[in-house]
Amino acid sequence: MQAPAVTTETEAGVRVSRIRWAILALLFAATVLNYIDRQTLSILASSVQKDLGIDDVGYARIVQYFLIAYAVSYLAAGWITDKLGAKVSLALFLGWWSLANMATGWVRNASQLGFARMMLGLGEPGVYTAGPKAVAEHFPPTERGFAIGVYTAGAMVGATLAPPLIAWLALQYGWRAAFVITGAAGFIWLAVWLLVYRSPEGAQPARSAEPIEWGPILRDRSVWGLALARLIADPVWYFYLFWFPKYLTDQRGMTLIQVASLAWLVYLAADLGSIGGGLFSGRLIRSGVAPARSRLVAMACAAALAPLGMLIAFQPGIGPTLALGSLVAFAHLVFQVNIGALVVDRYPMRSVATVFGLIAAGSAFGGFASTYVVGQLASTGAYDGIFLLMGLLHPTAWLIAWLSVRRKQ
Repeated sequence: MQAPAVTTETEAGVRVSRIRWAILALLFAATVLNYIDRQTLSILASSVQKDLGIDDVGYARIVQYFLIAYAVSYLAAGWITDKLGAKVSLALFLGWWSLANMATGWVRNASQLGFARMMLGLGEPGVYTAGPKAVAEHFPPTERGFAIGVYTAGAMVGATLAPPLIAWLALQYGWRAAFVITGAAGFIWLAVWLLVYRSPEGAQPARSAEPIEWGPILRDRSVWGLALARLIADPVWYFYLFWFPKYLTDQRGMTLIQVASLAWLVYLAADLGSIGGGLFSGRLIRSGVAPARSRLVAMACAAALAPLGMLIAFQPGIGPTLALGSLVAFAHLVFQVNIGALVVDRYPMRSVATVFGLIAAGSAFGGFASTYVVGQLASTGAYDGIFLLMGLLHPTAWLIAWLSVRRKQ
C-alpha cells in the first residue's frame, strides 16, 4: 500500500514544480505590462499635450504626480501584500493600474490626466511587493535569485516593446485607444493569474492569523540600511534609462534614429544582468556559500564593475561609450536582483512584502530626488561630472548594505 502513496507524493511534487514556473512566467508578464502601461504616456506625450492643450510645465507636473504616488505607495503596498497574500494583492494591484491606464484614454483635460496618472502610480508598485512574496512561497534559496531576476527582466522587455507597440496602436487607432487597449490587456492576464496561482498548503492561514509587527521591522537597522543602499544605487539606473539617450544626441552628435537603433543594447545588458546575477548567487549557494553571503558577493562584483562607467566622462568613441553604458546597466541589475533576494532570504515570509516595500520605497524616493539633481547638472551640459558621480554610488551603496546586514538579525 506504500507504493501508491510515494507515487502520489512524487506526482504532487511535479505538479507544484510546474505551477511555480507558470507563476514565474505570469510575474514576468506582469512586469512587462507594468512598464508598457508606465511608458504609454511618455511615448504619446506630444499627441496628448497637443489635444489637451498642456504645455511642458504642465506635463512635467503630471509626471511628478505619478512619481510621488509611486514612491508613497510602496510604503503601504508591502503591508497590503502580506495581509492579503500574493494572489489576491497582485490581482487587485494589476486590476487597479490597468483601470487607471484605460481611464487615461478618456481624460479631457490636464487635471483629469494628472489624476489618472496618480492612480497609475498608486497601483504599479504592487507587482514589486507581490513578486518577492510569491518567490518566497514557491522557490528555495538556490532558485530565488534567478526567479527574481526573471521577473525583473520583464521590465526591460516591456521598455523595449513599448515604443513600437504604442506607436503602432496610436497610428492605427488613435492615442486614446492605445491607452484603453494596453490597459485592457491587464484583465486577460488577471483571469489567467486567478486560475493558475496556488499558495503552498497551509501558508494562507498562517499569514492571516499573525498580524504584522511593525516595531521589530522599524527597529531593524538592516531595513533602513538596505533602503538607503537602494536610494543611493538606483539613481544610476534612472540616469542611464532616462538621460543616457539624451546625452548621446546632445553631447555626442548621434541622430535620434541611431540612438533608437542601438538603445536595445543597454536593455539587453540589463536583462543579462538581471538573470545572470540571480544565477550567479544561486550557484554560490549550491557550492556551500550561505545565502546572505552569496548575495553580498554578487553585489560586490557589481559594485566593482559599475564605476567603469566613469570612463565615459573622457568621451571615448561611440562604440566604447555604448559598451560602458551597457556594462553599467548589467552591473546595476546584478546589484538590484541580489539585494531583492537578500530581503527574501533574510525576513520571515509573513512580513517579507512589508519589508520589501519599505526598502523599495528608498529606490523610488532616490529616483525622485536624483531626477532633479541630474536635470540641473544636465541643463548646464555637465555630463562628465554626472558620469563621475554615478561611478561612486554603487560602491557606497554596497558598503552601506554590508554594514547593515553583517551582524546576525
